[in-house]
Amino acid sequence: MLHCPRTFARTIAFSGLFLATVVTPALAADPTGDWKDADGFANIRVAQCNGNMWGAVVWEKTPGGKDKNNPDPAKQTRPTLGMPILIDMKKKVGADAWEGQVYNAKDGQLYSATIKPVGIDQLEIQGCVLGFLCGGQTWTRVGPPIPVSAADNPAAKRAAPKAGASQKTTGSVAPASKPGQKPAANASGDTIGDICLLPDIAHPTRAPE
Repeated sequence: MLHCPRTFARTIAFSGLFLATVVTPALAADPTGDWKDADGFANIRVAQCNGNMWGAVVWEKTPGGKDKNNPDPAKQTRPTLGMPILIDMKKKVGADAWEGQVYNAKDGQLYSATIKPVGIDQLEIQGCVLGFLCGGQTWTRVGPPIPVSAADNPAAKRAAPKAGASQKTTGSVAPASKPGQKPAANASGDTIGDICLLPDIAHPTRAPE
């Protein structure tokens, strides 16, 4: 019978542990959490709502923004804070990517889009007009991944405490964050909380125009 030297066996075991450590994050790509856009003008909170990924503005560099470029006059005065940006993104079969629509407040238009986590700290957004004229940007993580919202989890709804009891919304970012990251949610000044409870996401009638 062939026997491996003890040092060689230890090397194999260590290599296996190293590979498991490296591969696991790639298998657990998670687009949820708070992300700073490429221009640094806003933070977008991404969460699983209504079974798919949604993203909404939860912080603005310049407070008080309005959706002034929306082609619908009725929406041109709505605040950009809390406005959905990533619309009903569905998981792409066989890939760590989600497909849906992205709303561009700069021109008030919707674009077909794909989001894809790159490592654990970047999120690629690729948008196209009619399948061409594609462009995109990379967002940087500023808050940790978040669990499924209680608003989107029937079991969590049944287990939710009664009115008056202390309750933590699970669709907002957990207070813990990595060293060097600012706590993006449940922190002072976070007025959005669970984006799954926003009217445009909880009860969407149609995508933004």
